[in-house]
Amino acid sequence: MPWPRSAARRQRTAHYQPAAAPTTGSSASRQAGERWVVAVSLAMAPGTSHTFLFADLAGFTALASAMGDASAADIAEDFAQTVLGLAGEHGAEQIKTIGDAVMARASDAGEAVRFGLRIAHDVGGQHFFPAVRVGMHTGVAIERAGDWFGATVNIAARVAGEARGGDVLLTETTRRAAGTLEGIDLHELGRRELRNVPEPLVLFAAVPQGRPSDAGLPIDPVCRMAVNPVRCAGTLSFRGREYHFCSLDCAAAFGATPERFLRD
Repeated sequence: MPWPRSAARRQRTAHYQPAAAPTTGSSASRQAGERWVVAVSLAMAPGTSHTFLFADLAGFTALASAMGDASAADIAEDFAQTVLGLAGEHGAEQIKTIGDAVMARASDAGEAVRFGLRIAHDVGGQHFFPAVRVGMHTGVAIERAGDWFGATVNIAARVAGEARGGDVLLTETTRRAAGTLEGIDLHELGRRELRNVPEPLVLFAAVPQGRPSDAGLPIDPVCRMAVNPVRCAGTLSFRGREYHFCSLDCAAAFGATPERFLRD
């Protein structure tokens, strides 16, 4: 897939300019106060089920803090544009961007899962790019002036909120709608309590067949960028574990106060 156009600029600085936030958003975005930058939708005929997908940049707050707002905004913008370019290949429609997140809708749940995997693994998690997390749910929804509303949309946003960087999570409803997914494994995660959702939902993690669910490049603990150890700017050891950094500035920040950046 084509590398985001700002890759060369990111060798000097981190970036992505997010698209201007819409004056009105989906109920999921308003109620959750989420940062979803890109909303992609896989379109179906009116009155039928849709699969809604939310994707955002994991650790975006840390990225903005380490790289600066302008550079983080550039990265978010490039992310949204790259996802938009992939949407058509999966019969998907990008609905909108919200901060560092994307929302999309698809008519085919199986294509939605494949689309989500491409976003998480082909766009996100590459060297010098943040990890991406994806969540989706399938059901009916209401369209108004190009935006979508309803419990299905809300649940999709909640599922994405459960994901970690590199995760593609889906509900049991989406799993059933997707049918057999050649080349994709689905790992059941059990029931999860989602905020403002009355009943716990069974979630699944989609991963390319044969790939461990925790596979991927190491993450710079300061800016949360994925870093190829062979191409990293520096490596430090702390408490018996190695950490890789995208820049000497990140390495210096970690070296000064490592506990500040450690996560469970």
